[in-house]
Amino acid sequence: MKKLFAGAAGIAIAVSLAATPAAARQIAAEATLAAKADDDGAVPAKDEGSLNALTFGSWGVDLGARDTSVRPGDDFDRYANGGWFARTEIPSDQASAGVDYDVYNLTQRQLRQLVTGAPATSQVGGLYQSFLDEARVDALGAKPVMVDVNAVAAIKDKSAMARFMGTTQGTFGSTIVSGGPYADTNDPTVNVLWLGQAGLGLPERDYYLNDSFKPQRDAYRNYIARTMKMVGNAAPEKAADAIMAFETEIAKASWAIADRRDIGKINNPMSSDELAAYAPGLDWKAWFEGAGIAPQQRIIVNENTAIRDIAALYAKTPLDTIKLWQQFHIADNAAPYLSKAFVDSRFEYTKVLSGVGELRPRWKRGLTLVDGSLGELVGETYSKQYFPASAKAKMEALVVNLKLAMGDRIRNNSWMAPETKTAALAKLEKMDVMVGYPDKWRDYSGLKIDPTDLYGNVKRSAAFEYAYALSDLNKPVDRKKWSMNPQEVNAYNGGLENKIVFPAGILQAPYFSESVDDAVNYGAIGAVIGHEITHGFDDQGRKIDANGAVRDWWTAADAARFEAQAKGFGAQYATYEAAPGAFINPDLTMGENIADLAGLEVAYDAYHRSLNGKEAPVIDGLTGDQRFFLAFAQAWRDKAREDSVKQQVASDPHSPARWRIIGPVRNVDAWYKAFNVTPDSKYYIKPEARTRIW
Repeated sequence: MKKLFAGAAGIAIAVSLAATPAAARQIAAEATLAAKADDDGAVPAKDEGSLNALTFGSWGVDLGARDTSVRPGDDFDRYANGGWFARTEIPSDQASAGVDYDVYNLTQRQLRQLVTGAPATSQVGGLYQSFLDEARVDALGAKPVMVDVNAVAAIKDKSAMARFMGTTQGTFGSTIVSGGPYADTNDPTVNVLWLGQAGLGLPERDYYLNDSFKPQRDAYRNYIARTMKMVGNAAPEKAADAIMAFETEIAKASWAIADRRDIGKINNPMSSDELAAYAPGLDWKAWFEGAGIAPQQRIIVNENTAIRDIAALYAKTPLDTIKLWQQFHIADNAAPYLSKAFVDSRFEYTKVLSGVGELRPRWKRGLTLVDGSLGELVGETYSKQYFPASAKAKMEALVVNLKLAMGDRIRNNSWMAPETKTAALAKLEKMDVMVGYPDKWRDYSGLKIDPTDLYGNVKRSAAFEYAYALSDLNKPVDRKKWSMNPQEVNAYNGGLENKIVFPAGILQAPYFSESVDDAVNYGAIGAVIGHEITHGFDDQGRKIDANGAVRDWWTAADAARFEAQAKGFGAQYATYEAAPGAFINPDLTMGENIADLAGLEVAYDAYHRSLNGKEAPVIDGLTGDQRFFLAFAQAWRDKAREDSVKQQVASDPHSPARWRIIGPVRNVDAWYKAFNVTPDSKYYIKPEARTRIW
């Protein structure tokens, strides 16, 4: 679903164990997560200390956020949110402002109360205290990281380096390939190893290769030089040039991000022996030993040609260059947990990526660390306090209604053959729904936390997370396991696990509330539910059957009709300029765009199903349909910095928020009727040209 965060793509395919889970989340958050809630019409968020839900008005829509001087068909985003745009400034430590940040910030305030109330002798309290003790961290300077930097300096040959790269799966550092367990494409009841390309420090390959990203490249190169100097390198400028050159060659060999989301292209099974023969430039035996992975009979090798070519690049690159690259990435990963000099130096770089002008306060960064390291431990308490059983029951009823509506849309599909419909309905029937929090909580008792050892805490947490993930390898898939914490403001479709998951964090106003108009719940969280359901039937989800196996269950004619509709839909998005010179890539965003459109249509049908044949009341002069579409638009309202939008367009399979409003509604017949959108409107599409997939 992806609101604030980067994680919830249409098919949740894990090709990486995230080399440093806590570190990675902290680093990503540094430039992009929220800091301060806006008073934008939300009630009663009167100050940053409020722990109350951000309810809009008396029935769920912020009427003052609209700009009714704009015709809905000319710009529905402006019509629904233009007043809010005019009065809202993006806080200096945020990449954007919007409902997602507001709900995230509320959740952070709630978590802060829980975390700060935990004793230092507890894991939660001890980890948080270790991060907040800035004086101790500053006094240590670079000392904690130098043990790891010096370990790299002592590496004697490339086999030893390959082994070291394998170990970075569970600690600071980098690797040219990255792997982790996920369901087998043939037998989705068993986890096998998935392996993918890695090795880049910038967000995506285009940052190295396109002239439009030269400012970001320059900022990154300067950051590398500063970092190498801080860890004692005698020639930091020369080191930075060598590291940039190495990563640029990796980028040239890497697959484009749009290709990496194609399940047909990334499904390349090999054994360990076959992989070693296919990509001989890396000592795979040493790498797997370092990663703690025994020889495998079946590995899903994702970007196969890229992995082959990156391994060849590794073979011909001087060991000294690879050692410099490794030392930099160790220090880069560790920077948020080192002295202020390291933190500030890294932020000097990341702010160029996002446009954020101010680093978040330390307490908020500390919460991010706790959330990433002890997520379910915190989440268990959070769920008990902030997600009542009544909310869970109402949400589950909504999901049931959405699934019924999706079933109706499949059965009534005018272009799909009966046998394809039968397979689609079987997949929908078997789709698991998980709401609020997992049935079984994780056990963190094996993780040692020392309130006086921040660096050690993060390393131990990374190793703990890695071991937890790796324990699934070659074991039965546990479909009840969650890939998100309960407090996350997000949702996801589990892909090969054929499940949809809605954490408690997103199940609060203005996305969802027990006390608002039903049209609002269906337009906001209902569209999210529909989005996740229809990910199972988007351009990639449709290649996965009811059991989660990658299999073509379509007739040839149905597949051709689907592809034709998708192509036409993509052509619409290719015309959307999200930022100056940055047009949406329809190949990259296709799955999310399809889920946005179909999810909205399914939610609309479910809303009308909930009326049981009755006419919806008119409230404040607005019909039920108008309230539904306004709630949808306000749930996606977002005001983002230009650099942040450009980064999203280059590296994210989700379209920027503005186009997640306009792109879907202009293909929905009911929207035209609700707002009397006429052919002279800017975003009008003739009925016969509107996309009709699900």
